[in-house]
Amino acid sequence: MNNSSSDDADKRVVQFRRSPDGTHHSVVPPPAPADLDRYQDTNPETDADYRHRMIVNLAAMGFLMLLIGGAFWLADSIATMRKNQDCVLTGRRTCNPIEPGALSRP
Repeated sequence: MNNSSSDDADKRVVQFRRSPDGTHHSVVPPPAPADLDRYQDTNPETDADYRHRMIVNLAAMGFLMLLIGGAFWLADSIATMRKNQDCVLTGRRTCNPIEPGALSRP
């Protein structure tokens, strides 16, 4: 009854069963959302809590920015150090770059 080859595996027909009385069941739409006024905050003290939360969030974001900046600085320092060590270990003597204005004569 079910003779399918590997080529016909993705060409299956799915049969849906009907209920015993032969009718289809309709999908019931979800109920309308309730009025959202009951969730609105009317307490005047929450404005101070909101302000405090925003200040704490800004402080946390500043701290995270410092951590991210420190991580980039550390990664750059490690990469520079590794490059200089590789240069020295290969036997070269002029590994550090000389800036043009560093050896100015008085």
